[in-house]
Amino acid sequence: MFDSPAVRPLIVLLRLSMAWVFLYAASHQVFGEFSVSGFLESTKTFHWLFAPMAADPLASVLSFFVAYGHLLIGLSLLSGLMVRLSSIFGIALMLFYWMAHMDFPYISATTNFLVDEHIVYALVLGLMIATRAGHIVGLDDWAAKLEQVHRNKWLDWATA
Repeated sequence: MFDSPAVRPLIVLLRLSMAWVFLYAASHQVFGEFSVSGFLESTKTFHWLFAPMAADPLASVLSFFVAYGHLLIGLSLLSGLMVRLSSIFGIALMLFYWMAHMDFPYISATTNFLVDEHIVYALVLGLMIATRAGHIVGLDDWAAKLEQVHRNKWLDWATA
C-alpha cells in the first residue's frame, strides 16, 4: 500500500514538512538567545515535573539539547538519513511539548481538547517510521546498502 504512486509523494511531502517544522524552530533557537526556562516555569498540569528543570544549570543543558535536537531532527528528515532514529526523538519531544502545554483537559487553549498539533506531529513522525520514509527520495535507501552500515547493528537499524 505504501508503494502506491500516489502515496510516495505524500510521504516525501510530509517528511519535508516535518523537517521544516524542526528546522524553523532550530533557526530561532540555535542562532538566537534561547532558554527553556520561561516555558518550563509556565507549565500548568505537569508543573511539578517541568518547573524544576527551569533552573540552571539544567536549563542551560536542556536549552542546548532542545535547540540542537531540533536542528539534527530537521536535517535528518530533510536528507532522509536515519529517519527512524530522528522520528523516535521527534515523537519524544512532541509528547513532552504536549504535556508541557497541557492545562488539562485543554492543550494551549480551550480550542484544543486533549489533542493539538504536537499529537498530530507525533503521529506523522510515527508514519515516517512505519513507511520507511527515508527510503523514498532519501539517503536511508543509499546508506542501508553500504557494507559498513550492515556491520554496525545500530546504523543498520537506524537506516532500515
